[in-house]
Amino acid sequence: MSIIHNLKTPSLLSPSLSSPHTSSSFPLQSSFKPPIFSSNPPLLSRRLFLPSVSGIWDALTGGNNNTNEAVLAIRRGMSLFRQGDVLGSVVEFDRAIQLDPRQKAYLWQRGLSLYYLDRFEEGAEQFRLDVAQNPNDTEESIWCYLCEAQLYGVDEAKKRYLEARH
Repeated sequence: MSIIHNLKTPSLLSPSLSSPHTSSSFPLQSSFKPPIFSSNPPLLSRRLFLPSVSGIWDALTGGNNNTNEAVLAIRRGMSLFRQGDVLGSVVEFDRAIQLDPRQKAYLWQRGLSLYYLDRFEEGAEQFRLDVAQNPNDTEESIWCYLCEAQLYGVDEAKKRYLEARH
């Protein structure tokens, strides 16, 4: 099984000056500003923020040193997923959770892997944990719905749908 799509990586669309879309009808042309000139500083994603905070917390409290190992396991899991080794990715994500249980509520990547392995119940649980931590994450709500539609059918999945707050 080859999984090509990059489901959660945001992309910056930056048309070049040599772009064939230089007319004013191209929506990005008139409103695009390179990030360096943006008046709003880039926000630190919670997916990047948690490992940083948990590492700082461990340093301050003398906690275990498993946070770095857990983050490495997550990165290995993401890499394995991109390479098409979905089962291997779940092994790495589960290892990350064993090393640092705080990671579980943020491992949306694990939910994707579980979905592709047809482990829909576990996938839905993973996505529900993630949405509980970040109720604004519409994408995890949709993935949870997709898992539950496989388990219970579309009508029941609609009833169980997690509404994201904005």
